[in-house]
Amino acid sequence: MSNIDSMSDADDDEDLIPPSIQLAWGRRQRPTRGPKPGLTLDRIVAAGIKVAMTEGIGALSMTRVAAELGVGTMSLYRYVAAKDELLTLMVDGALGAPPPAPSGEDWRDGLRRWAVGVRGAYRRHPWALRVPISAPPMGPNNVAWLENALRALSDTPLSEQQKLSTVLLVSGFVRNDVTLDLDLAAGAGGEQVMPTYARMLGALIEGGDFPALADAIASGALSDEDDPDSEFEFGLERILDGVAALIART
Repeated sequence: MSNIDSMSDADDDEDLIPPSIQLAWGRRQRPTRGPKPGLTLDRIVAAGIKVAMTEGIGALSMTRVAAELGVGTMSLYRYVAAKDELLTLMVDGALGAPPPAPSGEDWRDGLRRWAVGVRGAYRRHPWALRVPISAPPMGPNNVAWLENALRALSDTPLSEQQKLSTVLLVSGFVRNDVTLDLDLAAGAGGEQVMPTYARMLGALIEGGDFPALADAIASGALSDEDDPDSEFEFGLERILDGVAALIART
């Protein structure tokens, strides 16, 4: 293939990328038309995040974001084609940049650092978990996090597909863990969930039909106070144990 053909293919590929994503990457100049030259994509995203943080993701609309900025709704469409694009950019902005890897970090410490960082971002911006995942990561921060995790695995013998699958596995665990914690906390209204759950469950299963569960309740394991950090660490370490076994086999 000639250089001209390669350049043409690259241009065609870039045409597939929404203009707002190109703008977020600095691959496209901001719109020049319109009465509000001070309006930027960063300001629009920040306003959307503010609305989501203060009023909930259900309150978000292009009209509401425009009102937050003091501009007409149509002004936003010069930067973002639709609400779904704005949501994608908001999640990317909330995620922020990944924490840098310290010198000498091994793959396990790297993935642990990565998972803790993603968890922290979701806990700071719980509304982001309510945004459906409709496509692979495209925003600059999301891609930087993906690169960060893959670099942590770069010295392992895993194939590139296995590395990507490992990142997806850890990411899915973190997302589910934080979602479950937040949902339980919201439902409990600040009260401890597990001690009450253990008492109610114990009353329901009297009669011997659930011996394994009865043993767990009798041990006190279900009566402990809620400890999201402990559950997160346990789950993450077991996943990393599995990755370590895969690396050893490879």
